[in-house]
Amino acid sequence: MIFELIRLQFLKSLRSTSFAKSLLITIFLAFLALLLLSYVLMAGIFLSKILGVLAEGRDPLEVLSEGLIFFFLMEFMYRYFLQNLPVIDLESLLHLPIGKRKIIHMLLVRSFISPISIIALLLFLPFGLQEILPQMGVSSLIFWIGTILMISWSIHWFMLWFKQRFEDSLIGVVIVFGVLLLGGGSAYMGWFNLGEIVEPFFTWSLSSFIPLVLTSITCVVFYYMAYTYYLNNAYLEDLSKEEEAKFVDRDFGFFSRFGLAGEMANLEWKLIIRHKKSRTFLMLSAFFLLYGMIFYDNPQYHTEDGGFNFIFIFVGVFITGIFMIQYGQLFLSWNSGNFDFFINRKDGIEALVRGKYLLLLSISCLCFLLSVPYVYFGWKFLLIHLATWLFNAGVMIHLIIYLALWKPKPMDLNKGAMFNYEGVGAAQFLMIIPMMVAPYVVYLPFALLINEYAGLAALGTMGIIGILAFNKLSQININRVLSNRYEISSSFRQEL
Repeated sequence: MIFELIRLQFLKSLRSTSFAKSLLITIFLAFLALLLLSYVLMAGIFLSKILGVLAEGRDPLEVLSEGLIFFFLMEFMYRYFLQNLPVIDLESLLHLPIGKRKIIHMLLVRSFISPISIIALLLFLPFGLQEILPQMGVSSLIFWIGTILMISWSIHWFMLWFKQRFEDSLIGVVIVFGVLLLGGGSAYMGWFNLGEIVEPFFTWSLSSFIPLVLTSITCVVFYYMAYTYYLNNAYLEDLSKEEEAKFVDRDFGFFSRFGLAGEMANLEWKLIIRHKKSRTFLMLSAFFLLYGMIFYDNPQYHTEDGGFNFIFIFVGVFITGIFMIQYGQLFLSWNSGNFDFFINRKDGIEALVRGKYLLLLSISCLCFLLSVPYVYFGWKFLLIHLATWLFNAGVMIHLIIYLALWKPKPMDLNKGAMFNYEGVGAAQFLMIIPMMVAPYVVYLPFALLINEYAGLAALGTMGIIGILAFNKLSQININRVLSNRYEISSSFRQEL
């Protein structure tokens, strides 16, 4: 039966109307995966020397034992965004005369066959061969690397259960942010050193098989937990109907003050929270609000006289406009499945575009308000965020949407965002140019000739001018959609 299921999956891919495109994407992603894994292997080979340089005078094995917990916390984060069970395949198999248990086992094993599953092995096995094998022998190496692999694979099975159970709830978001705070925040703020707390466990694994047994049992328990959950919830009505009714009444009441455009903004918000890809973009925007932590408190980005580093302008644009940039780059692709509906309604296109404008501006304003705590690092950062937010709202939003309207492509909203290139064209790759160049075209002349605050004033002034001319600037993009609406509609009917 396992071979029969594999044959069905092969035929499904072979008979797809987009087989050639999928094959090329698969080849590209395979090449990218091999390239990244080769980098991981090289990092593992030189890990001992890297640790020797970073912690000069200390035993590399001791340093690594303290740092392993941070690797696993990072693994928890990237598995949350990259890893997923092929639930769509589950829906396509449930109606067949095949045992449900066999289907669940097949999909779980299939999810495990991934480059992510061998990252820990490639990174830490070379280190173990260099440091542990000569000093402590084969048994210590097996116990140590086995413990690391079992923890890594336990996270895999746990994440399959966690994402299906909590991905759409506030609890899931709180847990993910809690892990991020536990991993980076505790060490950054000096509350406690999590590495020192768990270091004895990894040291114990060098001399005893008990940690390997404990982590192996944990791995089996998490696999059974994921298997049981999917087995108990693998019904077509659970997979298709529950999500449709979950967010029916969740909207922003103040949007209703903006007439038909406000209603479109509310519909767009419901689209975001109902679908996997758009929700992922929203969550990534929340995570990227912490982007300033990398730069604002780092001495190497500060000048001796306390002035601005030019990179702070890019960081401010990125933080206050991250959702606008991510979501706006696929401006109409989000509506590829129902674009014809708006064509056939009076003022439908104009209301759709203005509604998207309203939503992007609202969330950009929210990003700015959430970035206010960066004033902790200095008032100048609040001024940077204010100026860049005004520039985003008055200028950048029109540039992003103008580029996004260049030959938009269809997109399946229920697929994940990671390594998914549906809706992405040349315009999306070129969009980085105005994001990088446009703010500096305004900022640099005034900053170099006068000072940094004059540059910020120029950015903010340009943004205010753009806000005052919002109706005329937005009408340019509305007219582009109206003039190309039938061509856009035709491209959206293409099979993915």
